[in-house]
Amino acid sequence: MKQLIEFFPLIVFFIVYKLYDIYLASGALILATGVMLVIYYLVYHRIEKMHLITFLAVAVFGGLTIALHNDVFIKWKVTVIYTLFTIILLVSQFGFNAPVLKKMLGKEIELPQKIWNRLNLSWAIFFAICAITNLFVAFGMSQQAWVDFKVFGLFGATLLFTIGTVVYMYRYLPKQSLNNKKD
Repeated sequence: MKQLIEFFPLIVFFIVYKLYDIYLASGALILATGVMLVIYYLVYHRIEKMHLITFLAVAVFGGLTIALHNDVFIKWKVTVIYTLFTIILLVSQFGFNAPVLKKMLGKEIELPQKIWNRLNLSWAIFFAICAITNLFVAFGMSQQAWVDFKVFGLFGATLLFTIGTVVYMYRYLPKQSLNNKKD
């Protein structure tokens, strides 16, 4: 359910882009992301910091795209968000010795500290690669290629990386917790 709610703004952006243009799609993305926050709050009674950061970036960069009628801002949004996530993950791990992933998932999943560190670092590297790749596609290819990459390429890469993360984590879960979950 969470993934459907989080994917909603991207679907709206893509449909509006296909029917109209990048400027209306940017406005629709802002609106849809705001709606996503409301739905998320109504369903889960909280809003995650990641969603707030994303909404602020969408509002600022989408708003600049519309106001200045220049698609460069919405293209930069992806890189800015992924760079922020990279920085947050790295600072949490190396600055505070408290990986964000452990803070997010540690209540539900028990893993050794070195595994949390590896996962946190691997996600930081993944986001950094996505940020750099977005720049290459956004400013080296057509607007249509960038929209397709943003909607399908980044989503597909994130889905595959998430699956890989789950498979990796599963190997290190304590056997006792695996047996308890089967009951």
